[in-house]
Amino acid sequence: MSSSTPKILIGSALLLAAAAATSYISSKNSSSESSRELVEIDDEVLEGEVFITGDDVCKVFDRLFMEMQAVLAQLSHTVQQIQQSGQVIPEQQLRQLLITEYERALTVKTKQALDEADMDDDCFEEATWEFLDKENEYPKVKKSVERFQKLWENVSGENVVGKRKGGVQKEEEVVEILPAEKTIEVAEVYFDALTTTMGDLAAKFKEDGKDLRDPQVAQQLQMEFSSLANDKGEEALKELGISQLQFQKSIEANASDPQVGRALAMLQMKQQQALASLGVA
Repeated sequence: MSSSTPKILIGSALLLAAAAATSYISSKNSSSESSRELVEIDDEVLEGEVFITGDDVCKVFDRLFMEMQAVLAQLSHTVQQIQQSGQVIPEQQLRQLLITEYERALTVKTKQALDEADMDDDCFEEATWEFLDKENEYPKVKKSVERFQKLWENVSGENVVGKRKGGVQKEEEVVEILPAEKTIEVAEVYFDALTTTMGDLAAKFKEDGKDLRDPQVAQQLQMEFSSLANDKGEEALKELGISQLQFQKSIEANASDPQVGRALAMLQMKQQQALASLGVA
């Protein structure tokens, strides 16, 4: 990945296109396999003393996806403030900062989510791998997990989407990289789709009498946006005959092109202005 990628992630993708992120699951292993309570899938329920369904797994990963996007947004805001003050952070240091703070927050939020769901972390992890082993039968689990894998991938630069138990990585699809000008054109369509999605949600909230300046309402708006934006962005790309992966890889491949960087910054500014006019922070 180009050394310029972190700037683009913070400048645009983490703030605006992070909703296109897919998912992440820890690959930690227990020191003693015999001490782990193993469960097996039987239709939608894992049998054993603890019952974990596919919906249970989705709820945890969807919650973590929403909460970690908020963490990234706050980290991005902090970095922007530092940069605006004139301080220069080396990109390698910036990447490590994001990873460290992300992992710290993820550890806390994962424990909270599992405690509230009354699930043991080892059982939850084993159940997740079991569902992913039968991904064709449980497409919702696959989508939820890979959405969060993508979020981690955006932060770390590590290729984890499609990762399975034992560190096995599915062979990555080979895609055609778009030239810089085409990448910009596609980014414009993609950003417009996200802006429209947020605008429609904001209008609905206002119609329901909700005050977008209320922090709780703003948080609810962001969470609903996060749940929709990935699909809306992907739909917009499909209309152009371009996959999400192709768009992502093209952004990464053109990361060092100043023209692409400027265009993404302008798209971000345009989007922020459009959302501000709707009363969206």
